[in-house]
Amino acid sequence: MSATFVHDGDNIDYTPDVDVPAKAVVVLGELIGIAKRPIPANTPGSLAATGVFDFAKATAVGSAIGRGVNVYWNVTTQQATTTASGNKLLGKTIQAVVDTDATVRVRLSQ
Repeated sequence: MSATFVHDGDNIDYTPDVDVPAKAVVVLGELIGIAKRPIPANTPGSLAATGVFDFAKATAVGSAIGRGVNVYWNVTTQQATTTASGNKLLGKTIQAVVDTDATVRVRLSQ
């Protein structure tokens, strides 16, 4: 047997060790998942692995991001960034944002 279909993969099963609030970005190795609903500790739940989400971003000078740009999740700052080094791939932006925008819209693609 080479592969058996399980499900479409839009959402993945996840049982956290600690409470996970809704909207939390969860890093599982190289996979990013988003909690659409709160998931209590030690309780099975699910994370969105596909879709379009607004992520926090820096608002400093030089933080503008163009459309169709790869963005990454910085676990330390809890923000999307265009810096790949040390961060996890989120996906590509679907609209451009300026320095003063506090969020960036991203299509998850990992």
